Amino acid sequence: MAPELRLKKAHISLMKHPETALYSGVIMMGKSEVVDDCPTAYTNGFDKRYGRKFIEKLSDPELRALVLHENLHVALNHCGRFRKEFKQNPQLMNVCADYVVNDIIVNLQDEGFCVLPQGGLYEEKYHNWSVNEILKDLKQNMSKPNDMSNASGNGDTVEESSEGGDSYGGLKPLDEHDFSEMANTPQDAKELTTKIENALKEGSIMAGRLGVKLPRAIDEMFEPKVDWRNVLRDFIQSSVRGNDEYTWRKFNKRLMANDLYMPSSENESMGELVVAIDTSGSIGDKELNEFATELISICDTVTPEAIRVVWWDYDVHGEQMFDRDTYANIKSLLKPQGGGGTRVSCVSEYITREDIKAEAVLVFTDGYVEHNIDWQVSAPSLFMVTENKNFNAPSGSQVVFVDSV
Repeated sequence: MAPELRLKKAHISLMKHPETALYSGVIMMGKSEVVDDCPTAYTNGFDKRYGRKFIEKLSDPELRALVLHENLHVALNHCGRFRKEFKQNPQLMNVCADYVVNDIIVNLQDEGFCVLPQGGLYEEKYHNWSVNEILKDLKQNMSKPNDMSNASGNGDTVEESSEGGDSYGGLKPLDEHDFSEMANTPQDAKELTTKIENALKEGSIMAGRLGVKLPRAIDEMFEPKVDWRNVLRDFIQSSVRGNDEYTWRKFNKRLMANDLYMPSSENESMGELVVAIDTSGSIGDKELNEFATELISICDTVTPEAIRVVWWDYDVHGEQMFDRDTYANIKSLLKPQGGGGTRVSCVSEYITREDIKAEAVLVFTDGYVEHNIDWQVSAPSLFMVTENKNFNAPSGSQVVFVDSV
């Protein structure tokens, strides 16, 4: 049978099977083609392409696994969500993403329906782990950590297939990723994310009727998202002291955005605000820039007496002080320090030791910290978590740091 017909047959089988019907909408997204210039298969986050010679080597269960593998990369939006990370270290990121999708494939209840082709990465240890969790574990445990900075490929296509590609610590990803055709603007990326979510929702209706339990990686995509900006504003507002006197000499800036001109609080200000930022290596420039931008906006409205930025990983490595004259330049003045392990208790120890009288404390972290957190801070605390959704704040409130919806 011609590879094109075998590919079509694999699509139909996956769309009809109870355990993979969830991905029907994703399978129908974009183009699915058999090509001659690919050693295995690749996706650009929307389209999927399969190497003709590689398909010819595969049994039907292996081909179904390969097709599901590519479509899971699309369903989980790996190319979109981790585009920057793939560009910086394509091989290591491909390994992490492959572990996630192959875990889903291996753990299908119908064991013979999809069989990983030879070279497919799978590790029982990583069952139900996320890309970031695997990435962190590999960085800590790989025997050749220096390879991480040297594994970048050239050009837009990551060429590290199971045939003839490079390997990271002996690990060889099954497929490739092509960023040359990826969405380049935030609007394009948002539209792609919406298409993927809609496709999964359509498939989840059928999967739900069939009583199929969704994999953790997919289930998390349907969790309701909370805009961290709103939580941050509410937290700061609740920490503001003295709101008894009002004046018409200046309008309330928060209401002016809605064309409502109301008096502002004469005493709408707060004392010192402590911002403790995790520098263990998992906080990216994107999150830090977004956070700093929102912080500037809040400072313009609430005007803290001072902002103390504390840099920490396993210990506190330094601090920066900002007053009302320097709030607008916070983004350009931030100078992170640290980069080691992670122990959030050190922030509490530092605030206590230095006798810092904070009116509120913001902790910005990836959430991968020690289990027994010793938090003795009496001031209201908000933990802003960028990755670990299982993080439990020792005190105060917490919010997962995601884009607004």
